[in-house]
Amino acid sequence: MPRRMTREEFQTPQGRSRAWRSLMLDDHGLLRKVYDNTHQISDKMWRTFQPSPADLETWAAKGIRTVINLRGLRREDEQEGFYFLEEDTCQRLGLELINFRAYSREAPTKEFVFGIKELFERIDYPAILHCKSGADRAGIASALYLFLYEGRPLDEALEQLSFKYGHVKQGKTGILDYFFDLYREAATQAGVEPSEEHFLHWVSTDYDQESVRPNFKPTALGSFITETVLRRE
Repeated sequence: MPRRMTREEFQTPQGRSRAWRSLMLDDHGLLRKVYDNTHQISDKMWRTFQPSPADLETWAAKGIRTVINLRGLRREDEQEGFYFLEEDTCQRLGLELINFRAYSREAPTKEFVFGIKELFERIDYPAILHCKSGADRAGIASALYLFLYEGRPLDEALEQLSFKYGHVKQGKTGILDYFFDLYREAATQAGVEPSEEHFLHWVSTDYDQESVRPNFKPTALGSFITETVLRRE
């Protein structure tokens, strides 16, 4: 894992050089030059991978106003260099950068669900959301955006969690799919169609995040793909 740096270290020539190595080498930025996992979700929201300064300049030119970083912040005083490149570029371009941490191999918390709903309701659009690879955390955020903010049917929203975007349901990242499977089962038992109102009620009253992991069983092959081949964060 690359050594993190302070904001003061980033401001030095040596720090900026390290930050670029962090983005391009440690964080697979070179791979993103040949594999573009960017997709439009709606007329005012896109999903993508960790953006480079050049990517952010392109998005700004297209009218993007808000960037949602689903990788969040690691520590208050130190971050990986790629984050400071993103922060610095957003400040220069006048983009609002929101750090909202999501997890790819843990069941969502109640705070996450209600927090991201509130986030979608208050940000300035058009916007773009991203994680590292644009597959898992971007997937669940995109699904919740479509379901909770756009009012799309749940099945349509959950298409955002698919192999098309690099999401592997059979690996440890499949716990995100299992979360929604539990909700759909609850909706079926209640005899109702999945809806925002029923989903939020289920999350706030019946959903038990701590019970999800013990009952979710990824396959050995799926875990090998997500943990060893893709090295999901």
